[in-house]
Amino acid sequence: MEDQAEKLREMMRKKSGEGSGGRSRDGKKTRVITVTSGKGGVGKTNMSVNMALAYARLGKKVVVMDADLGLANVNVMLNMIPKFNLYHVIRKQKTMREIMVDTEYGISIVAGASGFSKIANLTDDERQNFINELDTLSNADIIIIDTAAGVSSNVLDFIAAADDAVIVTTPEPTAITDAYGIIKIIATEIDNLNMGLKLVVNRVKTVAEAKKVADRMTSIAGQFLNLKVEYLGFIYDDVTVSHAVLRQKPFMVIDPKCKASLCVQHIVGRMEKSEIRESGGITEMFRRLFGRK
Repeated sequence: MEDQAEKLREMMRKKSGEGSGGRSRDGKKTRVITVTSGKGGVGKTNMSVNMALAYARLGKKVVVMDADLGLANVNVMLNMIPKFNLYHVIRKQKTMREIMVDTEYGISIVAGASGFSKIANLTDDERQNFINELDTLSNADIIIIDTAAGVSSNVLDFIAAADDAVIVTTPEPTAITDAYGIIKIIATEIDNLNMGLKLVVNRVKTVAEAKKVADRMTSIAGQFLNLKVEYLGFIYDDVTVSHAVLRQKPFMVIDPKCKASLCVQHIVGRMEKSEIRESGGITEMFRRLFGRK
């Protein structure tokens, strides 16, 4: 395993001297945002898709990658049935450009490889091919990676690879406990943590409720993990969201001025004001993705 890891790192070092270096169309660095959660059912995929739409409305070229390698959901939320997905890229049956699908909403999606268990199981050749294909996404301004819920090795890999990790929770005690759990695992399992770790509280009834959850989470993370978690914002509990899910359309499309839509736009506005690392880029992201042991 040590030899395999070293070979992979060497391949990434060679790759880092090629191509765009993780720059988008206008020469700016592509921002990679991983959206994750400690448990399912807190609105993580909804957050990913609607964040993408909010970025697109700012004129950004956005790709949403469904990195749930077990139960992919991004395409379901958009009422789409892609013919090909990441599994076909991993198996070298299709290229990334061939599986990427443009949507009617101004964003592109990469469907998840449902039924595929672990990135860690890839051979050297499969990994290098995957890296090469993923590097073609570097013409995007924003890549949003929607992970599976929980703390599998795949989830941690994609968190480690991101510029920003957005953790979604709700005010429910179990969701808060699981969100803290994933923050704790991030702190202990990811070496040289170098990303913006951010928190979004979903389905809140009041600003005060959201602030109470956020204050508790950020305080505990700082006190017991010596980890800074930025409170990015909240999303109101809005009936438009459930209606949108049933219609398989983003709530940003159903009603751009509903409370949930305005919250997401505010969150993206805050993200745009936050700093992004100067080093690395897409190539560095995938070096981190496959460099973890």
